[in-house]
Amino acid sequence: MTGINRKKQPKTHFVDRFTFPDPEVVKLDNGIPVYLLSAGTHDLTKIEFLFKAGSWFEDKALVSKFTNKMLKEGTKSLSASQIHETIDYYGAHLEVTSDKDMAYVTLYSLNKHLNHLLPVLKEVILEPVFPEKELATRIQNKKQEFLINCEKVKYIARWKFNELIFGASHPYGKFFGVEDFDKLACSDLADFHKNNYCIKNCKIIVAGKIHAELISSLNRIFGNYNDCSSFINNKPNYLGHIDQHQIHIKKDKAVQSAIRIGKVFVNKIHPDYLKLKVVNTILGGYFGSRLMTTIREEKGYTYGIGSGISSMQHAGSFFISSEVGADVTNNAIEDIYNEIKILQEEKVPPKELDLVRNYMLGNLLRSMDGPFALAESLKSVLEYEMNVSFFQDFIGTIKNISAEEIRDLAQKYFERETLYELKVGQ
Repeated sequence: MTGINRKKQPKTHFVDRFTFPDPEVVKLDNGIPVYLLSAGTHDLTKIEFLFKAGSWFEDKALVSKFTNKMLKEGTKSLSASQIHETIDYYGAHLEVTSDKDMAYVTLYSLNKHLNHLLPVLKEVILEPVFPEKELATRIQNKKQEFLINCEKVKYIARWKFNELIFGASHPYGKFFGVEDFDKLACSDLADFHKNNYCIKNCKIIVAGKIHAELISSLNRIFGNYNDCSSFINNKPNYLGHIDQHQIHIKKDKAVQSAIRIGKVFVNKIHPDYLKLKVVNTILGGYFGSRLMTTIREEKGYTYGIGSGISSMQHAGSFFISSEVGADVTNNAIEDIYNEIKILQEEKVPPKELDLVRNYMLGNLLRSMDGPFALAESLKSVLEYEMNVSFFQDFIGTIKNISAEEIRDLAQKYFERETLYELKVGQ
């Protein structure tokens, strides 16, 4: 190769604009919207069904998660083994996942096999039977996994922190116990599926090298489905009222303590959200963050520490998370608060802010590398009824936020008396 001087560092520059492709939107005959992102060179397609069927909508603990996971365990005409064997035979991948708000069913397949796989996908989504034997096996496995995790301080901290900041009765704060596994019945899953996995509650995202006949195939297989309950379980948007801001859960034999510090926070639709993402990155959102530099590099209290903003559809949360040596737990907590205080009192130096800008812009671009990554980004805004201009706004925020704004936002949102503190350990 000629013309390349490997001894000279290439010039760096900020990302100016990123053009997110506007998805083409079509509707099936029954009204299900389909968002098409035609990109990529491989003859491969990702088809993802989105349902508002997360744990927010359940009246009984674990029903949402088990309903989603059991979709592949048998339908009216296919056994679990037949489903898995068909998917494997055609070299495809079928994935089911759920979270607090949403549930997803995703198929990755070569285009030439879609005609064989879409009918299977339809049965998985629309005609599951939730067989008792498979449910009992899954319950037993997950219960054992839960009991093992209950001995790990970081898992206890993760579960109990949401209960602490939202309240034990809030859909985002509910903490299930081992007894809840034995309360599950096939009828619970069938009822939840009937009420939530229906056309008025569904969106479809298709990404990859999309062939013209795919839409007609989707319409033929899914467009005539109209069997849907009129009931959608929309829970009220409420928060718990908790006076105790500091909780210590005792684990006498733990050699480390799990720390969680944070609060109920803004979510993605709030006007300060994008700016707070920058503030959070500086504090603890990447490997070179202030928390990592102080708590890990300088003090040696932990192998890792970080902070994050979790956005959900009805609220958000801010959290700082780490596991530290039991003997330095309180020292680590005070150092965390000290880093927050510095962020509130001093302006971020230009060199550090430029580093964070470059990191965040590069990370944003990496998160959209390829059609499937673009589909994930599109999904992240569709769930909030937002459009893709969100990403251009994010680039503008990263480039233009000032050190003064960062300091003021830290003062506004990270006051110590508003933060909840959870310790799990000795």
